[in-house]
Amino acid sequence: MSRRATALWYTAPGRAELRAETLPPRAPDQALVRSLASGVSRGTERLVSQGRVPQSQWAAMRAPLMAGEFPFPVKYGYAAVGVVEDGPPALRGRRIFCLHPHQDRFLAPAAMCIPVPDAVPDHRAVLAANMETALNILWDARPLPGERALVIGAGVVGLLAAALLARIPGLELIVTDLDPSRAPLIEALGARYLPPESVPGEQELILHASASEAGLRLALGRAGFEARILEASWHGDRTVALPLGEAFHAKRLALLSTQVGAVAPAMRGRRSHAERLALALALLDDPRLDALLAPPTRFAALPDALPALLAGGGAPCPLVTYT
Repeated sequence: MSRRATALWYTAPGRAELRAETLPPRAPDQALVRSLASGVSRGTERLVSQGRVPQSQWAAMRAPLMAGEFPFPVKYGYAAVGVVEDGPPALRGRRIFCLHPHQDRFLAPAAMCIPVPDAVPDHRAVLAANMETALNILWDARPLPGERALVIGAGVVGLLAAALLARIPGLELIVTDLDPSRAPLIEALGARYLPPESVPGEQELILHASASEAGLRLALGRAGFEARILEASWHGDRTVALPLGEAFHAKRLALLSTQVGAVAPAMRGRRSHAERLALALALLDDPRLDALLAPPTRFAALPDALPALLAGGGAPCPLVTYT
């Protein structure tokens, strides 16, 4: 029996459309999933939608279950929450998170379908991929109790990383963003908001997540002696100019890349990708994180809504619903 499905495809710079497809028969190691919600990763999907994935990174930037080829057309996304309609008995009827593009019904390897904890509602579970990124950033950063820490950029990843950092005893945490309207959310997560011009120096741990050259320059300017700067932004095809000839060497600064594709060295060999994602889902048992989600957009309306959703403004994570 054939099953029809509809998926979102990015087809040209600034353009997306819904395309119908027929799902093949389910293999024994697959699950058939009916989508409940998905999240739009504003930073990455904005670059994908604009065709700004550099050719050198086409292989690295493939989402696990994407279809098509960069630059276009591609079926892209990695934040799907659904219920397993058919599959291995252990998953059948369960809510799961899967790194799958925006699609109303799909087949996925059962091993990639991670059960959603009962305490985490569908809408909040779409943050799992971003929480996994934030978790991996902290594994790379290795924060210490009592450190002075700064997060630059109050997007989804920056806010989730801040929420995790705020749990560390004695850590002095500042989050800065150009949008002062994010201040109440930042403070609700246990951090202190300051505008960029007011951020003090001598920061010992800095997480940069603003995806801007100015943000990374701010990180260098506010870093203390032997500070660690974690670059969590991906700049796509943009060249970033940095003042590495000023105090960079005298302060013995460490500028480190962090990316979720590989488990951070601190936990590599000790946690699998699936275990890391399961932990990320468990960490979403926090109702305060609902404030990161924008009002829902119906899947059928997503192509027309995407330009505004990707442009920014409002809550940082666009939410898509399917029922």
